[in-house]
Amino acid sequence: MDKTVFEKIIEREIPANIVLETDRILAFHDIQPEAPVHVLVIPKKHFPRIAEVPTQDSPLLGELLIGAQQVAQKLGLDKTGYRIVINNGPDGGESVPHLHVHVLGGRKLHWPPG
Repeated sequence: MDKTVFEKIIEREIPANIVLETDRILAFHDIQPEAPVHVLVIPKKHFPRIAEVPTQDSPLLGELLIGAQQVAQKLGLDKTGYRIVINNGPDGGESVPHLHVHVLGGRKLHWPPG
């Protein structure tokens, strides 16, 4: 199976503008931002999507959300607000089959999203 672009970023095979890194997660700026600030927070362990995370790995989901919170604080989004999005499957807007959390901010975000 071919590596996803996110796996290549984790392994430093392709560059990324990294915002946060721990032993289990990595956060970096999206190369096709949908807002002035658009950061992706990913687990270093590969899961195609949130629906495929086994129960025993559920603590990692909390780490992803805490990572999103830390990214928002680091980039000053916590002062005005931000959105956290997880897409699941093609109809959900998933474009890379590797679980990732979008942290969006830097402008007023409208609802519904699209």
